[in-house]
Amino acid sequence: MINDRANRTKSLQARILSGSVVLLSGSGLTTVINLAYNLVIARYLGPKSFGHATVVYTLLTLLSAVTLSYQIVCSKLVAKHETDEEKAAAYRMFHRSAWACGLGVALVLFVFRGSITAYLNLPDPMLVALLAIGAAFYIPLGCRRGYIQGTYGFRGLATNLVVEGAVRLGGSYLLVLLGLGVRGVIGANAAAVAVVYLIIPPSLAPSAESPISLWNAGLEMAQALFFFSGQVLINNCDIVLVKHLFSAERAGLYAAVAMVGRVIFSFSSAVVNTTFPLVAGTRKEERKNLHVLATSLCLVFAIGSVLALGLYVTPPWVWSSLFGSGFRIVGRYNLSYLQALYAFKTVIYSLCVVIITYEMSDKIANTSWVQLLFSGLLIGGILHFHASLREVILVQIAVILCLLAVVAIPFLIETARESAPLWRERSCKPIRLIREVSEDEVIAEFLKSDFHRPEFQRYRDSLRNIVAQPNLEDPVENATRRALLFSRHLALWTEIPGNTLWYEAKINPVDLHCIRTFPRAQWRKLARGNYSVTEVAERMRNRREKLPNDFLSKIDRIADGIARGRSGFGAVILIGLSESDPLTILDGNHRLMAALCATPDGLMKLRVLCGLSVRMTECCWYRTNILTLLRYGMHLFKRAMRNPEEEFAQLLKPVQEGAAAKGAETGIAQVSSK
Repeated sequence: MINDRANRTKSLQARILSGSVVLLSGSGLTTVINLAYNLVIARYLGPKSFGHATVVYTLLTLLSAVTLSYQIVCSKLVAKHETDEEKAAAYRMFHRSAWACGLGVALVLFVFRGSITAYLNLPDPMLVALLAIGAAFYIPLGCRRGYIQGTYGFRGLATNLVVEGAVRLGGSYLLVLLGLGVRGVIGANAAAVAVVYLIIPPSLAPSAESPISLWNAGLEMAQALFFFSGQVLINNCDIVLVKHLFSAERAGLYAAVAMVGRVIFSFSSAVVNTTFPLVAGTRKEERKNLHVLATSLCLVFAIGSVLALGLYVTPPWVWSSLFGSGFRIVGRYNLSYLQALYAFKTVIYSLCVVIITYEMSDKIANTSWVQLLFSGLLIGGILHFHASLREVILVQIAVILCLLAVVAIPFLIETARESAPLWRERSCKPIRLIREVSEDEVIAEFLKSDFHRPEFQRYRDSLRNIVAQPNLEDPVENATRRALLFSRHLALWTEIPGNTLWYEAKINPVDLHCIRTFPRAQWRKLARGNYSVTEVAERMRNRREKLPNDFLSKIDRIADGIARGRSGFGAVILIGLSESDPLTILDGNHRLMAALCATPDGLMKLRVLCGLSVRMTECCWYRTNILTLLRYGMHLFKRAMRNPEEEFAQLLKPVQEGAAAKGAETGIAQVSSK
């Protein structure tokens, strides 16, 4: 079991990234195995039998609404409890009910196997009987995975997913070679579920009284069941309906198209499965930090977009070569086109899932009901519009775009209101403006405080003078400092509005609470959601013995220097709407805190620069919400598409021209060689 206290030493965002990397690695390997599984059974069975095998497996996937409900609720409640005994008690209660539910579902499938076979045009009721065996283990498997997920055992969870895929692939291949056909494939799927359940028995603490009331557990299960019922219907009802509405051959082709959706959604689920327990197990103040949600949204969007683009440019002959000659669609709307269209649909839906599950991790989310309603609309849409496979996909895109709007817009409004940078007070005037300064002067001060970083090691000897003693009248020096700063902080500086005016200012101690620290690294954990410098300073004094020694020694070293009147400290740089509005520290968190700790007049000894713009609410460093973070993500994506070396060369172009005119100084040449 991963120790919960150890995990809390990391930032929530970093833990989501690291956990997502583990689960994405496992999901990546599982996806490769599942692709191999689909290719093997498609080539050996052909479109018709491939359609039979896929729709029966889809029935098991539909049952995952119950399986995943047990997994996510068990994960949430296990993560919320502190002691091993409480975690074990929560798991035992859910595990017993999961087995009862699994056996009940298996019995229903077995009794109605004839009716299900007739509706789906299946050749053999034994296929549904084999499915019933897998279903009996499948629901308790969700409970066991939920316990692993709730204790942050992401590596074990990823391994379990890989083993399931490997058993399914190896068993299907072997049984198909032995001549068992579709029966062999379904039997291998049932065996895979049973095997992965049996190989992960959790190591539980001694029995204790359950810390969960049946009423609360019931509410959590109802929410999860409504959510996952809508999710599995949206992701899988199309395969079942196409099997009923189209010929067996066309249904087999559609199953090959829908395979890409499962690939994308499996990657997205890795991000969701990491985010959910980590967010559920944190304090409410930390959950308000929208960097967490933005991290998940950007990961999902980036993964899905890359896969969708790759599918769109893949020649159709690749798929007919992989699946077999029977998997070929002639015309404009070929297999590659349909797969890319289906991938686009899955990306949109994956974004919906991230928003819904983020809300579920904190409270009972009404969006679960909304999603279930839209799954019904999607089924009705497909039943009404199914002239072609393309039309079936377009109907789904239209419905899911509406779903995204319905779940996202209220969430955006609420989070934008909650994440306003600071309160607005009528008497708020945190600074007094002294004089206007140039952006070159601000960059010089920023670079002066940052030049000790390892990234600037190679320039320290040759360019120390122009950083320590800047000549703001020299355009070559200004261009050099700008290029140096942007080599490390281009992403940060790009978010500042272009019409920002810069001023030298003095801090007004009376309204110091209207200034907030920049929410990053150690400051995020220290602030606990309230970044006002006065609140952070108070929390730092009260929790001093719990803070890292290197953090405290840095603050003390700067405070001692300020008290002794030493120079050389870079300016504190603030940003905001106006001098009468709350401000955020862009650079200088440590310096401002150290000044508060130094002497009564420590604040007056600091040099302060402030950038003001009426458009500062567009900057994610000043106002953090979904819209500003998406803007930041788009800027990052655009820069990622460009060549970094070429971009840096453009920044250095005026430097090189100026250097040539002055004789190509050595220091500039070294910068140019980066």
